[in-house]
Amino acid sequence: MRDLGRRLATLLAPGDLVLLSGELGAGKTTLARGLGEGLGVRGAVTSPTFVIARVHPSLTAGPALVHVDAYRLGGGLDEMEDLDLDVSLPESVVVVEWGDGKVEELSEARLQVVIARTVGGPADGDGDDVREVTVTGVGPRWTGQDLTALRA
Repeated sequence: MRDLGRRLATLLAPGDLVLLSGELGAGKTTLARGLGEGLGVRGAVTSPTFVIARVHPSLTAGPALVHVDAYRLGGGLDEMEDLDLDVSLPESVVVVEWGDGKVEELSEARLQVVIARTVGGPADGDGDDVREVTVTGVGPRWTGQDLTALRA
């Protein structure tokens, strides 16, 4: 998941919105950690569950990473409004865990990343559960975009 995040970071630009979906333990935060590494941001990318959002400034003159965990938020975009994500979005990459049905209105374009973990299935040889990841580009930003760089 971390390696996938690093590969995904090569495709991202300021203004991109990425929604991460999957059950608890699927690897959403690990993928976000890889994104942070790939974008070259400051600070350890950890789950922002209790603070809701963390901003990781770039160390490489690239976009900042705004990492949001919407798990504890029940409402839609109105409840997220206090986070000022609409202000952060144009100059940052905004990654939202558990954002389905809550933040899609932030942008006409987004990447939706769905992570399915095979619980109790065979390990991949490294002792990790197998994950199936589906990445879907929505909107004009992703029309015709080659996402093959994300394949392992």
